[in-house]
Amino acid sequence: MGVFVSVRRLGFDCLNSLPPGVGRSIDARGLGVGIVHLGLGAFHRAHQAVYTDAAIAAAGGQWGICGVTQRSDAVARQLRPQDGLYSVVSREGEQASVQVVGSMREVLCAQQAPAEVADRIARAATKVVTLTVTEKGYRLNPVDGRLRVDDPDVVADAAGRPPITVVGRLVAGLAERRRQDGGPLTVVCCDNLTRNGARVASVVADFCELLPPGQRDLAAWIDDQVRFPSTMVDRIVPATTPADLAEARRLLGVEDRGTVVAEAFSQWVIEDDFRAGRPAWELAGATMTGDAGPWETVKLRVLNATHSGLAYLGALGGYQFIADAARDERLEEMSRRFITEDVAPALTPPEGCDLDAYTGSVLLRFSNRALGHRCDQVAMDGSQKLGARLLPTITASLSRGERPLWATLILAAWMQCMAERRDDTGAPLRIDDPLAETIATRVAGAAGARTVAERLLTLPELFPPELGANRAVWDLVTAHLSSLRAYGALPTIEGLLRS
Repeated sequence: MGVFVSVRRLGFDCLNSLPPGVGRSIDARGLGVGIVHLGLGAFHRAHQAVYTDAAIAAAGGQWGICGVTQRSDAVARQLRPQDGLYSVVSREGEQASVQVVGSMREVLCAQQAPAEVADRIARAATKVVTLTVTEKGYRLNPVDGRLRVDDPDVVADAAGRPPITVVGRLVAGLAERRRQDGGPLTVVCCDNLTRNGARVASVVADFCELLPPGQRDLAAWIDDQVRFPSTMVDRIVPATTPADLAEARRLLGVEDRGTVVAEAFSQWVIEDDFRAGRPAWELAGATMTGDAGPWETVKLRVLNATHSGLAYLGALGGYQFIADAARDERLEEMSRRFITEDVAPALTPPEGCDLDAYTGSVLLRFSNRALGHRCDQVAMDGSQKLGARLLPTITASLSRGERPLWATLILAAWMQCMAERRDDTGAPLRIDDPLAETIATRVAGAAGARTVAERLLTLPELFPPELGANRAVWDLVTAHLSSLRAYGALPTIEGLLRS
């Protein structure tokens, strides 16, 4: 019979006994909350919370974070017994390092405590609200980027029920802040949306238009008291596995049930337009700028679009992980030519950004096998992502009189994944998408590639009419789909590379 050995849990009481190689910036005992974060997933914990931890260490300030989960209380159950502490395991090649982060001071579950979340946003001590809720969390119409005002949950939230949408929870907090006279605030979106600050501001304004007539003056208060700077964020953060938890335990010498894993690279560009103060994020390595737009455009069209291309074509080609797909010479060359031939001609990189060097670093980062980033994880929610990542490149190529060969291949690969739900060997693909049922209904009974292309290019939730009706796009997508169906992803790429 084995002997059960209890392993000590990460917490304040073990900070001084952690191994010498463990990184630690601050002792957060007594640290006050100045930031509320909506969408407490792994990315925020490996990105903005790390920058905030380092900023506090460098310049002080009551900038502790109250993290808010949207549905599940799993993160709360992980972190509360650990005094809010957790570790970030950073991997590059065969090397791994670990850092304990202390900036997360509270964890709330919005579904369980909506009034408490609103009150936390309302308190005068809260100066910043940040968000990482993914593109679909904003309930956007992908074509015009505005709030879907006919969304039943949005309508019900605006009518006054305890909110369940992100915009409903944010506006409820802003309304309570006005009632409590909590003062000015800054809302910082950290999701991959074009002009994400302005986008969130417009979503909030659209929501306020849905409020009962006696509450619509909230919009004027928000316009006066709240700023919405745009940002660009970048760090690859795959899902944590049991093996990752075991490695963190080995490195820490204690158990951490909240471990997140990330690549060593990290970047954050922030428009410096804050209404009520902020942490000294620039001392933690963030870039403060007057305009994050050019940085964001480069990332969305180069990094994020290429990531999607590797995910869809890699998944069809039988690859489970992005790193393995990125190491396939055909997919690597396809990615490079997509960037240089389709994307780059329409880009004006910001000062200090060498596009060739950036392209090389992106492809190198994707090939990092230490991360275990799954193709199906990157491929999820394509109907919400491809509008910003891919369509501007296609439109720009057409306006120059050119054929967006590689961009339409990625689009066709997305269609093939969503229409067939199988890879080229017949193995099932499990790719989540909020429009999965709509897509399945549209392609049901479709006899061939032309029909699938016709039915999906006229999908109003994704394609503007002028693009969906463009003959050049139809011809390219149809040709790609025909080849993907007849020969498979990798032979299709080989043929295009030789042509």
